Amino acid sequence: MDTHKHTDKISLAGSLVALGIIYGDIGTSPLYVMQAIIGESGITEQVIYGALSCIIWTLTLQTTIKYVILILRADNRGEGGIFALFALVRRHAKWLTIPAIIGGSTLLADGVITPPISVSSAVEGLRIIYPTIETIPIVLTIITLLFLVQAFGTKMVGRAFGPIMIVWFAMLAVLGLNQIVQHPEVLKSFNPYYGYLLLAEHPEGFWLLGSVFLCTTGAEALYSDMGHCGRGNIRATWGFVKIALLLNYLGQGAWLIVHAGEFLHGRKPFYELMPTWWLLPGIAIATLATIIASQAMLTGSFTLISEAIRLNFWPKVRLIYPTNEKGQLYVPSINWLLWAGCVGIVLYFKESANMEAAYGLAVNMTMVMTTFLMSYYLYVHRVHIWWVIGFLVLYLSIELAFLGANLLKFTHGGWASLLLASMVGLIMVVWLRAFYIKLRLTEYVKLDEYLPALRELSNDISIPKYTTHLIFMSNASRVSEIESKIIYSIFQKRPKRADIYWFVHVDTTDDPYTMEYKVNVIAEDDVIKVTFRLGFRVEQRINLFFKKVIEDMVKNREVDITSRYESLSRHNVTGDFRFVVLERFLSVENDLPFFEQLVMKAYFALKGITTAEDKWFRLESSSVKVEKVPLVIRPIENVKLKRVYS
Repeated sequence: MDTHKHTDKISLAGSLVALGIIYGDIGTSPLYVMQAIIGESGITEQVIYGALSCIIWTLTLQTTIKYVILILRADNRGEGGIFALFALVRRHAKWLTIPAIIGGSTLLADGVITPPISVSSAVEGLRIIYPTIETIPIVLTIITLLFLVQAFGTKMVGRAFGPIMIVWFAMLAVLGLNQIVQHPEVLKSFNPYYGYLLLAEHPEGFWLLGSVFLCTTGAEALYSDMGHCGRGNIRATWGFVKIALLLNYLGQGAWLIVHAGEFLHGRKPFYELMPTWWLLPGIAIATLATIIASQAMLTGSFTLISEAIRLNFWPKVRLIYPTNEKGQLYVPSINWLLWAGCVGIVLYFKESANMEAAYGLAVNMTMVMTTFLMSYYLYVHRVHIWWVIGFLVLYLSIELAFLGANLLKFTHGGWASLLLASMVGLIMVVWLRAFYIKLRLTEYVKLDEYLPALRELSNDISIPKYTTHLIFMSNASRVSEIESKIIYSIFQKRPKRADIYWFVHVDTTDDPYTMEYKVNVIAEDDVIKVTFRLGFRVEQRINLFFKKVIEDMVKNREVDITSRYESLSRHNVTGDFRFVVLERFLSVENDLPFFEQLVMKAYFALKGITTAEDKWFRLESSSVKVEKVPLVIRPIENVKLKRVYS
């Protein structure tokens, strides 16, 4: 209940954050939407009125009703996004993994086009003043600086985002209103009949939906970034944002109608609304707005990957928290992967007009997947079945129509984002499938059966002491069980004599910010199991958390951590702690089916280039032993080996 109150709370500071973070993508779409709709064709009233009508009703049905009113209700302890939604419903049906993976991978891939198209659209305005200027070096410089600054965090810059976006939206509204006052007839495009006429009677009408869709590509970000500022602040500010957007679109429409019968010939309707004296400040504000839009995309991508890791969709890559602020996260591998993708897009397409032809296809697929997951969420929450069916049919009809039109973009560059989405999706499938294969083949034994042997080993002075406190990272969720590999490591690989054996298990919960632990003393002063329950957005700093557990247990007199060496115990010296992390490798001796063999080889290849388990759990390298153990899977039987005698 408290979480819902906090999520619905409206504040001036929260509203400023919402304006600065949430609306970057959707807020900069007026830079290129009308230009994309007209393209190389002549300007006609039918297309202008029809396109404006489609934009108005797309922003109403798709952004306002679907996202702002309905989907923002599906928060996971205040957090949003496709993986947060998946975490809410995944235990109800296994097949929901498919839309989650498709939606997550296409959303990440779409982020490769957002910075190039936004920044290029803004910077190309300089050509009005300086016709021969080369914009590509400027665009590449801005994008590269944006990616470089991520490692330092965006706390200081972030505070300025809200006020800049207020100036941006105010500018959109004033520029649009100025044209509407001169040509009020443009307001008749609020009538959906003009949209119907465009789709039904214009020869290219249906395919123009691919360009119309660009006005709502940022809608998914409203949900993904909900955790940063809350549902209440998003809903409170959306009215202002939508009015500013509609006024600007209508203003561009009014200018275009005056120029009916002409061709754009490289002119940008957005900049044509500006008086000459305002061009330079206008271009500067537009460029800042597009940088903010790109920053929001990067923040969303980093959050998406951190969630994917904890849902077993992604390898454990290095995560850095540059500041103490909630939500501030930096993922170096994703940062530079996206940078390379953005640079490639700029160099390949060169102009924002060419990028428009490729933009929107991937995020359109994300929206379709969100519709599937949301429908199931409504069904699970006992919403009447006819409402669920109505929601599913209405939004699948709208989004599949957009998808049909967007498929035309495939050959015009849409393949680039889908190729990246396929690569990301393949990694997710491999990682998840390997997780289930390992889970199936991990052998667990009853810990009780080994307690006498552990006590004997602990007291056997003929074996050199390995450490005072020996801590194993375990996958066994049941208190009574332990992996056979750990028993093998303790007794057979090299006998590991210790005074106390600790088994630490990390359970990732569907609740994003859970931070709990449970201690089970299995054999007093000999064997202890600690289970951490951590939310899927919590950094797994096990070294730090384990110290806190020890501190609490010492305070409660549940454990004595004084060294057991007589000379040291007399001086109350704390005993040494040593972590053991078992790293598996694919044994040569296995008889896996061909597909599973491929999956496991791909899994271990990915594992080889990602963060090691000890570094992922933030364990201090000086007190960690990483042991390689074979993942012996279905050993080959009936070996036809014959002994011969000379």
